Amino acid sequence: MSDPVLSIRGLERSYVTPARTLTVLKGVDLDVYPGEVVGLIGPSGSGKSSLLHAAGLLERPTAGHLTIDGEEVTGLNERARTRLRLQRVGFVYQFHHLLPEFDARDNVALPMRIAGASMEKARARAAEVLTQLGLGERLTHQPAQLSGGEQQRVAIARALANGPRLLLADEPTGNLDPTTSQAVFDALRQLAKTTGVAALIATHNMELAGHMDRVFALKDGHLEERPAESHAY
Repeated sequence: MSDPVLSIRGLERSYVTPARTLTVLKGVDLDVYPGEVVGLIGPSGSGKSSLLHAAGLLERPTAGHLTIDGEEVTGLNERARTRLRLQRVGFVYQFHHLLPEFDARDNVALPMRIAGASMEKARARAAEVLTQLGLGERLTHQPAQLSGGEQQRVAIARALANGPRLLLADEPTGNLDPTTSQAVFDALRQLAKTTGVAALIATHNMELAGHMDRVFALKDGHLEERPAESHAY
């Protein structure tokens, strides 16, 4: 088996409030491999977003170690963390956060432009990824001209535009109807398989969770793998 893209060991995350210290992650261990789609389930407040934010270097854990693509990243300074996020990590959220004044292609091209790519190369790559996601005929449509499912596919394309090694998604289909949710997830899964990106997806959708390679549940700060036939928490 190949080496994991994301490796987490002993991850802890606590938040200090005026009343108390709240610990939401208590020694979490997790590996996610290339081309693998891993589900993360658990009730609201269980720490799913905290785990994703730590994995994506958006928050620093209280304790523990993270490795992304073979590089120990726990102690990196902010500049190095920002660089690594841009180059190796893609994010998808429940709400697409597309820029309304840009068309689909230029929304996807934006992170590549920030990374230094020319407009020509960025637009060509954006068109390629959007076409892979079934939006080849919608490149010059603005977000308001796209359906909810199409907008979320653009958001997925944007997250994958820079060729990240790790894709982190927080309820990526939570704002969509069941049929559209399945279609968007199928497109994301297919792209993960063809590109080799490692995907960690937090979801409340148990039906979608059943289509993932592995599923882990967060409960009382601990991560437990669930058997493929039962993902209820």
